[in-house]
Amino acid sequence: MTHDVRFLETDQVRSAHNLFAATIHRGPMEDERWPRVARSYSPGRTIGVHHGSTLVATAMSFPSELVVPGGAVLPMAAVTRVGVRPDHTRRGLLSAMMRAQLDDVAARGEPVATLRASEARIYGRFGYGVATRGRDVTVRVTRPAWRPGAPQGGSVRLLDRDEILPALQKVHEAVALTRTGSMTRRDSWWWSSIGRRVEDREPVIAAVHTGDHGDDGFAVAFRGESHSFAEQTLELADLHAADVEATAGLWRFLLGVDLVGSVQADLRPLDEPLELLLADPRACVVTGHHDETWLRLVDVPAALAARSYGVADPVLIAVHDPLLEKNAGVYRIAGATAERVGPLGGPVTPQLECDVAALAMAYLGDRTPSELVATGWWQAPDQAAVPHADAAFATTASPWCGTYF
Repeated sequence: MTHDVRFLETDQVRSAHNLFAATIHRGPMEDERWPRVARSYSPGRTIGVHHGSTLVATAMSFPSELVVPGGAVLPMAAVTRVGVRPDHTRRGLLSAMMRAQLDDVAARGEPVATLRASEARIYGRFGYGVATRGRDVTVRVTRPAWRPGAPQGGSVRLLDRDEILPALQKVHEAVALTRTGSMTRRDSWWWSSIGRRVEDREPVIAAVHTGDHGDDGFAVAFRGESHSFAEQTLELADLHAADVEATAGLWRFLLGVDLVGSVQADLRPLDEPLELLLADPRACVVTGHHDETWLRLVDVPAALAARSYGVADPVLIAVHDPLLEKNAGVYRIAGATAERVGPLGGPVTPQLECDVAALAMAYLGDRTPSELVATGWWQAPDQAAVPHADAAFATTASPWCGTYF
């Protein structure tokens, strides 16, 4: 069955937004807020499927940038607001939209796409693989909170409401794009994620950390559900830091706020060293681990060539991509380079083999090739190549995005 997949006109976008909101059990957008929300839609990037004259499915993307191992920044499509009306699910509408969107992203010259998945079983069939993960933590305030010898950090200053967004935007631009997996943020993101809550006069704590070389981190926290006036909970909405010193300084500040009994945070980096900073490491309770971003390599040759690699013997990897067949082939990773050296089934014999979703799982360094071989995500006709692939794809820090969209 074919579906009428179209890119929507500007005057159709609000209907798409309200349709998506309904699929996640929310109401339509209020008139007074729509002009601000409308700015988050990029012209020509919202997809719709109609049943007759009724819009029944939608998806959109916006342009962004992704940091890959080695520090290169790639153009990226950030995919979001994907929804199908409940009475039209399981009829192939999502598949039709995803295929059309991938073709559009490829035509725009964006070599990668990323999304946050509401359900883990959906997007793998379109070539997306989990590329970054995070952990949820609750940190109880104890006295003393900090282990002797833990980094002191620099200074922390509290921001007034009118300086929160400009100050945070400036620090984010300087700090966040130094980490693999991070992405750029648009003005509309800042308003919808933080600015809107500030405008609504929600209680907020926003602070900037200053180190030896200037501002190098920030934190934003809102009041959470609290049952005691003397031991309230802060919900950490955003924290980016250039290094462990800045991380320590910001967490030290948050845990030192009067009348705060704990700080809760979702999807923090897997390698954030909170337990190593605290006098009582059990004060940091991990309440969950989750996938964070899913990555789609839209242009495999360009994506593989853009990232850096560790010192390793050359490795030949066969990549399958049933949706974007131009990506299929055998790739040689050697030294600092990666290139396609032949078609699938050609004269070049691969040592390792995977589909494009499984390649995305290793691309940023979240999973090692040996993990993926052991669990069946990759195949290894030549087992001797596995440690070489591990060395080539190795990264020094866990990849992390830290931007919800």
